[in-house]
Amino acid sequence: MTSVIFPGQGSQSVGMAKDFNDNFKTAKITFEEIEDYTQIKIRDIIFKNEDNLLDITEFTQICIFASSCAIFNTYINEKGLNVNEFKVMMGHSLGEYTALACSNKINLKDCSLILKKRGQLMNNSVPKNETGMAALIGKDCNFVEKIINDNNLNLQIANDNSKIQIVISGSKDSISKSKDLFLKNNIKRFVDLNVSAAFHSKFMNKAQEILRNSIDELDFLENDIKIISNLDAGIYNDTKSIKSNLQNQMANKVNWTQSIETLEKFGEKNIIEIGPNKVLSGLINRISNSFDIKSINLVSDL
Repeated sequence: MTSVIFPGQGSQSVGMAKDFNDNFKTAKITFEEIEDYTQIKIRDIIFKNEDNLLDITEFTQICIFASSCAIFNTYINEKGLNVNEFKVMMGHSLGEYTALACSNKINLKDCSLILKKRGQLMNNSVPKNETGMAALIGKDCNFVEKIINDNNLNLQIANDNSKIQIVISGSKDSISKSKDLFLKNNIKRFVDLNVSAAFHSKFMNKAQEILRNSIDELDFLENDIKIISNLDAGIYNDTKSIKSNLQNQMANKVNWTQSIETLEKFGEKNIIEIGPNKVLSGLINRISNSFDIKSINLVSDL
C-alpha cells in the first residue's frame, strides 16, 4: 500500500511546479481551473512573484494548493493510476485540504474557493505584527508543554511537527519574552517564523467560526480513501467526522507526529510526498524510520 501526503504553508518557493506547467497539459489545465475558480493569477504569483505576494498568507495557501494539485494530477495521469488505489491521504494544515481535493472527497472548485477564503481569514484575523510563531528545535511536545505550563506562559503549541521540532503561537511580546527561558531549558534553537499571525491558536477562533459555516455548506463525497486528521490524528472515512475535524482545524494544534504514528500503526510502509520542496519527508524521518518515502516536486522526480 502507498499513502500520499501534502505539505502546508512554509513549503512555498518561487517557480514551484513551473516545470510541470510547462511540460504537461494536465498540470496546465489544473492551474487554469483553479485560477478560473478563484480569479487569482496564481501562476503569475508563483513564477514571477513581482510584488512578493507568494509569502502573504492570503495568496500563499492557494498557490501551494494549486501547485500540489497540478503535480498530483500529472503524476496520476502519467503513471496511469486510479486515485482509489491509494488507501490513505493526509496533509499538514492547508495540506489536509489538498488531500481532500486529491482524494475526491471535495471537488476542486469547492476546495479552491474555501482555501481562498481560509487564506484571507487567516491573513486578516488579527492586527498585523501583534502575534506570531516560533519553531523550537531539540525537544518533543510534552517537554515544551511542560515549560509553558510550569511558567504560566501565554503561548500555545501550534504544530507538533516531530519529536524534535515544535512550533508555538502567541503574541509577539509573549514569544519574545519566552526565548531565553526556552533556551535555558535545553531547547537547542529558537527560530522566529516569518508568518502574519499566530496560526493554530486561540487567535484564530473568530476566523475559524466564520470558516466553519462555509465548510458546513460544502458537499463531502464518499469513497474508500481514508483521511488522517490534523486535529486528533485519527483515521477517518465518514464524511461527518472529516467535516467536523476540518471545521476545528484552524484554531487547534496540528498533531503531525501523532498522525505519522497513526499511519505507522495502520501498517503503511510507503509514502509519496506530493508538492513543493521536501519539508514533510524530513519531519517524518525524525518521527519514524519505518517508511520508504519518495518526494515528487520536480518533473525529474517522476
